[in-house]
Amino acid sequence: MSFPGCNTTNLSFEQGPIRPPNEARSLLIRVTRNCPWNKCGFCRTYRGQRFSIRTVEEVKQDITTIKTIHDEIKTTSWRLGFRGDINQPALEYFFRSPQGYSSSFMNVALWLYYGEGSVFLQDGNNLAMKTNDLIEILNFLTKTFPEITRVTTYARAKTIATRRSGDELKALHQAGLSRIHIGLESGCNEVLELVKKGVTADEHILAGQKVKKSGLSLSEYVIPGLGGRMLWQKHAVETARVLNAINPDYIRLRTLRVVDGAGLDEKVASGEFVPSSDEEIVEEIRLMIEHLDGIQSYVVSDHILNLLEEVGGKLPEQKAAILAVIDRFLQLSQSEKNNFRLGRRAGVYRGLDDMENPVLYHQIDEALQRILNSNDDGLEEVIAELARQYI
Repeated sequence: MSFPGCNTTNLSFEQGPIRPPNEARSLLIRVTRNCPWNKCGFCRTYRGQRFSIRTVEEVKQDITTIKTIHDEIKTTSWRLGFRGDINQPALEYFFRSPQGYSSSFMNVALWLYYGEGSVFLQDGNNLAMKTNDLIEILNFLTKTFPEITRVTTYARAKTIATRRSGDELKALHQAGLSRIHIGLESGCNEVLELVKKGVTADEHILAGQKVKKSGLSLSEYVIPGLGGRMLWQKHAVETARVLNAINPDYIRLRTLRVVDGAGLDEKVASGEFVPSSDEEIVEEIRLMIEHLDGIQSYVVSDHILNLLEEVGGKLPEQKAAILAVIDRFLQLSQSEKNNFRLGRRAGVYRGLDDMENPVLYHQIDEALQRILNSNDDGLEEVIAELARQYI
């Protein structure tokens, strides 16, 4: 199919390296650069990078650039005969065009194609910015794009607990901020100290309660496995205690994978930290969920590093169903557990029901037997290598 030509644009705007998985369809706008703490032993995303706060004018200029790109995309859609809609043929036109649209241009096109109207503000702790400056950016953003449905951001609990008042959070909410994503990681002070999180369990509770009281939606991120084999029970039970005190809207699971150069890898090498196995982490998640009580949170397992994607649902009404999924895995034979682990890490399985497909099961079982016949540690090496591709 041929399309009439449109103006090429090389306009671009700044973007950071990461965003939450559930913000995959959001427009990304960078407000700060990198992370002001940058010491967590499980994260190397911003290592070697200096934290800085962008000026209000810089961010507003990026929003203006996005608006220019937005308008050209819409105009092109009309020229293509799609009445301003960004549908599949329109998107294919932009991707296949020999004119070579910039990555920024394509990001806006994808945002319009998905049509969710959500925006994620990058990077690691935007509440480090002066509240009035962030409000000015939010006001400009929502004025420029009144169709926006949701604006979210990362923030550190320490910043909220010690530097932001409830009134400031309410003002941000009134200006258009919808949700804050916080890395709780653990509610156990021993674990928090071990990984140099730089915040206490009490500060996590204070920050979370402030966010909830302000009317903002709150996502708290938990890292199963972060306590290792020595602290896994305390990690599970204390994390549940903190979550019970906060009652966040979302509890999002992010299974630990030790990465080189983050710090925790050195503790593994010295023997100070012994990583839990996949099965041990599943048992840990079960213990945590079992201790969640009196809250109305959604449990979400929306990351590829999580072994059990189906572990999710609304508390308290779906708690039994969540635990049933976990028990279904734990009740498998060892060979079945290994089959599922390999199939999941290889991207063949998404859930336990996929094992019921005899073709898929046989395919994974053949690969499993070849690996086990190679050497005793072959399976763990293969699974670790497959997991690394998602980090």
